[in-house]
Amino acid sequence: STHIFEDPCPLWYLCSCSAFYLPGLAPVSFCEEDQGGEDCQTVIQLFVNRLDSVESVLPYEYDVFDFCKDAKEKRPSENLGQVLFGERIESSPYKFNFKQNVKCKAVCKKDYKKGDQDDVTKLDFLKMGMQLNYQHHWIIDNMPVTWCYDVEDGQKYCNPGFPIGCLVTADGRAKDACVINSEFNKKNTFYVFNHVDIKITFHSGASEGWRGARLVAATLEPKSIKNTDENNPTCEGGSPMEVPGEFDNDVSIIYTYSVTFEQNDDIKWASRWDYILVSMPHTNIQWFSIMNSLVIVLFLSGMVAMIMLRTLHKDIARYNQVDQEDAQEESGWKQVHGDVFRPPRKGMLLSVFLGQGTQIFIMTFITLFLACLGFLSPANRGALMTCAVVLWVLLGTPAGYVSARLYKTFGGEKWKTNVLLTALLCPGIVFADFFLMNLILWVEGSSAAIPFGTLVAILALWFGISVPLTFVGAYFGFKKAAIEQPVRTNQIPRQIPEQSFFTKPIPGIVMGGILPFGCIFIQLFFILNSIWSHQMYYMFGFLFLVFIILLITCSEATILLCYFHLCAEDYHWWWRSFLTSGFTAVYLFIYAVHYFFSKLQIIGAASTILYFGYTMIMVLIFFLFTGTIGFFACFWFVNKIYSVVKVD
Repeated sequence: STHIFEDPCPLWYLCSCSAFYLPGLAPVSFCEEDQGGEDCQTVIQLFVNRLDSVESVLPYEYDVFDFCKDAKEKRPSENLGQVLFGERIESSPYKFNFKQNVKCKAVCKKDYKKGDQDDVTKLDFLKMGMQLNYQHHWIIDNMPVTWCYDVEDGQKYCNPGFPIGCLVTADGRAKDACVINSEFNKKNTFYVFNHVDIKITFHSGASEGWRGARLVAATLEPKSIKNTDENNPTCEGGSPMEVPGEFDNDVSIIYTYSVTFEQNDDIKWASRWDYILVSMPHTNIQWFSIMNSLVIVLFLSGMVAMIMLRTLHKDIARYNQVDQEDAQEESGWKQVHGDVFRPPRKGMLLSVFLGQGTQIFIMTFITLFLACLGFLSPANRGALMTCAVVLWVLLGTPAGYVSARLYKTFGGEKWKTNVLLTALLCPGIVFADFFLMNLILWVEGSSAAIPFGTLVAILALWFGISVPLTFVGAYFGFKKAAIEQPVRTNQIPRQIPEQSFFTKPIPGIVMGGILPFGCIFIQLFFILNSIWSHQMYYMFGFLFLVFIILLITCSEATILLCYFHLCAEDYHWWWRSFLTSGFTAVYLFIYAVHYFFSKLQIIGAASTILYFGYTMIMVLIFFLFTGTIGFFACFWFVNKIYSVVKVD
């Protein structure tokens, strides 16, 4: 189901509903001009968001392109997630009275004079936007204004954006947006979409018993029409608005619009996002392919569990037999019982990684659960990122506790270094990467550049809340006794016998990430599409299911490989268990590189650096997350098997 519900859905329906509105996002009623009141608005305000492109990672604010501006310049308040994602919502001069159709109304006129350097710069930037296919993103009543057009197989695709214009190059090649008009055929010419036909669909309150009407859809059709008289524009027929590639003559662009209102009581306000989400490309997913992938993963998980239980049962029965002499002559995992809990090398770093991984795991679980409940729907812009950041900040305590407890178990004594590294190391790497990417965005003049005040606020959250909470967690972690091991550790380390190729560390670690990656790569495609191809992601119920399967697969793959290594009498399992499932992040990076070269049309050094810079942040977070899952699964398994055998 892709319905967006007004009311909280029942518990049995949690993960099958894609998204629904927060209770606080109440519907707005609109009335005609002579019927307005406190509970009923008469004017519909159109807001504009940043412009972005699939050919560039750099988004830009609406005003940078020298479009028509709102004289009042009032900007709605933005949450932390919107600022971090570079969303810049502003008011616009497009305002409509409810149910009053408007035909060909001029908004403003922009003149560009050949000799004026400022005008040359503005027009060049507008041309750059058309060349890289930058898209407008308009909003009416918290809904994207969509451009719907027919695609192959008779299906309709509704794009939550529309292009600035299009370019026909000197060799006659036209960009995708140029196909909507056969007159766009002059070489080395830009065609500006300076007119929009807007259609607003509303649901009448009379049929539901409440006052006014609610907007359920807003669509538009962009057109390029050349006008010479701002006071008497014509929007039917005529020649397109051309901007020559060479700026030889003065250019004047008149922006106009038409509005029509249409009543449709079949569309409910609660499901008004459906026509956008259902028609998004690739949202009619290969469900068979995804279910097939899930069945394979679950089947393999069942096989792993069955083999482990049967083999372990035989092993434990054999080792616990009365005749211990025969058992002692055999090789196997029991032979390393005196070394299996020997503290690992670089135990400080491992404990720090595990503390951070625990913080990321809890943050991800709660965020996905809330998204599955519908609290982080596409209608609530920036909520997902805001929720994740706030949760990460507040979850410093479990990070400090886990890190300190494990470090103490490893026999470490430098508690100050441990707590400082837990609070600063991984967040510091992420912040340094993020800061460098922000510098590039700032140099390029992109709207995605985080304002200085927001950077200070993020640092304040980190050092003012997260770091103290990490210290609190570490305090309680160090106060608790070290985790008691089921067997004693020998003073002299046992010699590890020669290992076969498959039980050596590197082949085992490389194999360990294949199965977990296999269960997420299809979902990963849609996540990357939502980030880099500007598509809406709303399948949180399914994502939560994949998240659970990832946990199971990481755990079982790590346990299986850990068991094989212990049977080969290699007891160095601490780091290996972390790296085995953590290697899934390397496959994620390889897939991101493949996605960049095969699916994206990104050009330019700045965009390429930004793509890989942000990808590295994702890879690091995923590495800590998956590594932590594998480690704790293996830690539980090793403790379990050595606690049920008799040791002389």
